[in-house]
Amino acid sequence: MTVSTTTRRLTATVLSAAAVTAAIAVPASADPRPHRQSVEISRVQYDSPGRDDRSNRSLNQEWVEITNNGRHGVNLDGWTLSDADGHTYTFDHYRLSGRATVRIHTGVGRDSRTDLFQDRRAYVWNNDRDRATLRNDHGRFIDAHLLEPRPHPPLTEPELPPLAWDCSSPGERW
Repeated sequence: MTVSTTTRRLTATVLSAAAVTAAIAVPASADPRPHRQSVEISRVQYDSPGRDDRSNRSLNQEWVEITNNGRHGVNLDGWTLSDADGHTYTFDHYRLSGRATVRIHTGVGRDSRTDLFQDRRAYVWNNDRDRATLRNDHGRFIDAHLLEPRPHPPLTEPELPPLAWDCSSPGERW
């Protein structure tokens, strides 16, 4: 083997090792913070307070809030909000400003910058268990929120600690 062949092989080995080292080092220098979705389902009121009498007032007390945590506005035109049974609300010509929240009510009402209405005459969100899913205009998953009732503690008498009397010292009285 000649000196130039050995030099070429050695150079190729060093360059390959440098390329592998660079490929490994790039992910290590990437941003360590987890990616946070800028638009998310932030709050849900799935069980309207009071009696479920199907009045418009009661229907509008059932809602989902969508929050844009980013600085820039997001065009929600064509995005969908749906439940596990397939009831779907489609956003129509709506832009959610940066660091803003919109509340989507079930009942009938007049849309504003902060409140949108599905214009339904029946409840959407199940009180016992449901799932709110947000998808973009391409049908890609953005966020979901599992709706479960808050567990109520059992109505039982609280347990009292056992009484402990220390009668080991003579002459001690209680």
